[in-house]
This record gives sequence, structure tokens and C-alpha cells, in this order.
Amino acid sequence: MLTSISTRLCAVLLTSLCAGSLVAQEDDKTVRVFLFAGQSNMVGSDSKVKDIRRFPPFAGLETPQPKVRFSYCLGRENKTQSDGWVALQPVNNVVGPELSFARRVTRHIKAPIAIIKCAAGGTHLGGDWNPDDPSGFEMYPLTLKWVRSALADLDRRKIRYRIEGFMWHQGENDMFEEGYMPNYGKNLKNFLARWRRDLATPDLKFYIGELCTKTIWGMDLRPRMYAISLGQKEVCRADSLAQYIPTSHVGVEIGGGVGLHYHYGTLGQLEHGVNYADAYLDSIGKSPKVARKLRKWPYAQGSKVKLFVLAGHRNMEGERAFIQELGKLKGKTGLRKDNHRIAYRYSLGGGYKVSDGWEPLGPAGYYDTFGPEISFGATLEAKLRDNIAIAKFTHSGTQVIDWTPEGSMAKSRNIYPRFLAFVRSAIQELADKGHDVELAGIFYHLGENDMSFSPYRQKAPARLAALIAQSRMDLGRDDLRWFVSQPPPTDDERVNSIDVTSALEKVADADDDLIHTKAFDLPKQEKKIVITTSGIVALGEVIAESYLKHR
Repeated sequence: MLTSISTRLCAVLLTSLCAGSLVAQEDDKTVRVFLFAGQSNMVGSDSKVKDIRRFPPFAGLETPQPKVRFSYCLGRENKTQSDGWVALQPVNNVVGPELSFARRVTRHIKAPIAIIKCAAGGTHLGGDWNPDDPSGFEMYPLTLKWVRSALADLDRRKIRYRIEGFMWHQGENDMFEEGYMPNYGKNLKNFLARWRRDLATPDLKFYIGELCTKTIWGMDLRPRMYAISLGQKEVCRADSLAQYIPTSHVGVEIGGGVGLHYHYGTLGQLEHGVNYADAYLDSIGKSPKVARKLRKWPYAQGSKVKLFVLAGHRNMEGERAFIQELGKLKGKTGLRKDNHRIAYRYSLGGGYKVSDGWEPLGPAGYYDTFGPEISFGATLEAKLRDNIAIAKFTHSGTQVIDWTPEGSMAKSRNIYPRFLAFVRSAIQELADKGHDVELAGIFYHLGENDMSFSPYRQKAPARLAALIAQSRMDLGRDDLRWFVSQPPPTDDERVNSIDVTSALEKVADADDDLIHTKAFDLPKQEKKIVITTSGIVALGEVIAESYLKHR
């Protein structure tokens, strides 16, 4: 009898909690308060407000958002602080993730929001942010005091609010400290617990931003960055109120010299804010997903289908190619429309965004972006009478080593098994629909960072050869053709002695089924490494023409 009563009580309690949660989300009067904290990639280092206009999806974020309250304390020795609550806006001419976060969230919920941000570059979780024994710039007590003060001001104004989420991005500096690096997970767990206790919010949700692996640190400090990620993921697995937010696929500032950088910069900051927003919106059932369904299956029952597999890194994803700019390219406006005659399947950012089965070929990137697949498909369709299907697998936060069967010690970045499974699945799905499937080839655009960072540039040809050989063996296709397009090697005196182009030519000369295409004559790109909209369209045409020439 007691068990039965206990069961009913638990059921009633659970129902009440669920109902309370629903009521809380339907309440559109209470201000949702979000906390943003961390180090330089939370501050917005190496970003510039004037650069926002270069990225069409984020146009307008250089101006204040008057309906969003903002309280901030930024910097180390010389802090920049708001005088109470102000309208959300860029601070010190830099761009933080809160700008795009706020716009994204306010477009999908009716309730007002407020943001409290405290961040300082070069700070440690093991020291500055340590709740128990803060050292250095003592960021934990400083931030706690700032947050309490901002909330107290809302109380004085009799503004009803609730703390809705905590966005955290930090860890780069802890990976330099031998005492902090192995204890990052333990320190992060304590950090979360103390915030919940000190703010009396036991159910406070945390959103933990991944360290960006496409920066130079993602290569030369790969083992250290991996150690931090393990600590972050361990906490998120054990804590149902903590979520790991991937960021390796977002844009990164392009530096001088070899073009590699340490910070997200303007584009990456804005995309990072969208990542946080989407994670939050998904957690409250307001995910802004857009369905892209084929109107009907485009191929006749039992017909033959040529499957083209596209693969690669940031430029195969289309990091800086935006839908809004397609309309400005002569004769390319039609590429903005979905092509329901070509079935398209994709996994972007190593699985950050995955198609819902087969979709129509068209722009499908995460931030109004697209890759060379749309012009590739259009070029093939104009010249071939065959049924064409395209499958694309990319991860712009990887280097060629991550695609090799051996991978590296950073096991979470080893994507060869996932890539292989993706190709097999695409073939099988078409076969299950009754089609005779011809794998026309794998079209791989070499890693841009591998053309820039000397140790990786030196080893790229051998790693590519290992990837190709193993893929043929594992797929049981000894004559599987690989069409490898090469971006221009970075022109810098520190790496020019490594003739990666000649080395790749030797690999291709020894392999009759490897077609090496030098994609060196694309429209002029804005900065090193990354191809912009017109270049991405041209790249798709170049690799399609390579296939047509060698079919």
C-alpha cells in the first residue's frame, strides 16, 4: 500500500513539475537572464564591429538592440564596465557572441531577455575563475559580485526575472598549465556547482563552448586541447543540466603570414552566438529547424543512379559563402533555389548538422552558407543525362590527419570511421530504394590548414595517400576514383621551402585512379585560406569539369 501511495505521489509531483515547466515557458513577461563568461574568445578578441557588414546573415548587429538589457564587465587590469543596465551593443569596437545570441533568441520567444557578461582574456579556470581559491585577476568573486549587483538592480525596479542559462567559453589558458590541464573536468564540475549554490539556482543550465580546433592551437597544441575537451565532455555527460556546444566548425579570424590565428574573430563570434542560441532554444522546445523535403523521389524505380561523394574541410563546407551574395553573381541566382531533380544527403561539421535523409540539392549550411555542391550539381546536370545524387561529408575543424585511418591521439577528432559509414549508408539507402548505384567518385578538397602549417604541409601527401588506399580497401573498390582538388599553398617564407604541390603530383602520378586538380585560378579571395562566395561557386564548377574531362 505504501509503495502504491509513493508511486502516485511521485506521479503527481512529476506531472506538477512538467506543468510548471510548461507554464514557465509560456510566461512571456518574466525577463530571461543569461550569463556569459570566459576568456578572450568570450570577450571577442580580434573581432571588429566594422567587419560585421562583410557577413550578410549578421547584418545590423553593429547597432544597439534596445529591447535587450545588457550589463558587462570586461578585461583584466583595465576593465570596461557598463553603468548599470544599457541596451545590448558592441563594446570597445569588438564583437561578442551575445549579439547574435540575443537576436536569434528574441526572434523565437516572446519573453524579454537580459544578458550579464564578465570576461577577460588570458584567465584560468584553475586560478582566476577558481571559486575556492581565486588567484590572478580573481574573476570568480568579481563576476559573482557583478551578477548579484545587476540582479539587485532588477529587484529594486520590481522587474520579475529568472536566471535562464550560463554560457561559458574558456580553457585555452588552462591547457598551458600542467597543474590545471588534467584537472579541468574536476575544476569545471566545482565551478558549476558553486554558481548554482551562490546564485541559489540549483537547476541552472550551463552551455559549455568547445575550444576551436581549426586555429593554429588546434594543430600544434592538439594533445593539450584534447585534454581540455575531455574534461568538458566528462562534466556534460555527468551533468544533465550542462551541454557541450561544438564550435570547431565556426569561422576563425585569418591572420597574417601563414594565415593561421588563435581567435574566432568577427564571423566566428557571431556564429558561436547562434550555436548557444540554438542549444538554448532546443532545450525549451523552440528549435528553429527548417524542413527541406523532396517533393517526390526524383529517380524512376529500378533506374541507375550515379552517386558523387564530396568531402573536405572549411571550403568544402563553404565557411564564407553566403546565400545572400548569390543573387549578386551574374547567372548564378538560380543556385539559390532547391533542385528537386538531384537528391542530396549531408553531414556538416562532423555531424553538427545532418540532413533529414535525402533532401533537394540546395543551400543547406548552418549559417545561410553553402558549399561547392550546388554549382557542382548544376554543372553535371547540364552535361549528363544520368541520374545524379550527391552526398557530402565535411568537418572544417579537422586536418588531413583526422581523416586518416590511424588518426591522432585526439581520438574524438578521428573521423575516418564516420566518413566511411556515411559513404556506405548513402550507397545502401539508394540501393534499398531499388536503384543500381554507381559510386562515381570521391571529390575531396584538401585541408586549407594543411597547406599552411609546416609540419602538416610536409605530411599532407602521405596522409592523403593513406586515406585513399584504406578507403578503397574498406569499401571493396580497388578502382574507386578520387578527385582531389588542391587549394593554393600558402605563400609565406616560413613554409615555401615545402613543395607540397610537387609531392601531391607524385602521389597522383603513381595512382591511375587519383585525379589531382590544382584549384589555383579561382576568383580572388578576400583573405588567405578561405574562399568566398564567387570562389566557392567556381570551385564546384572546377571539380565538376574535372570529372567530365576524366569520365
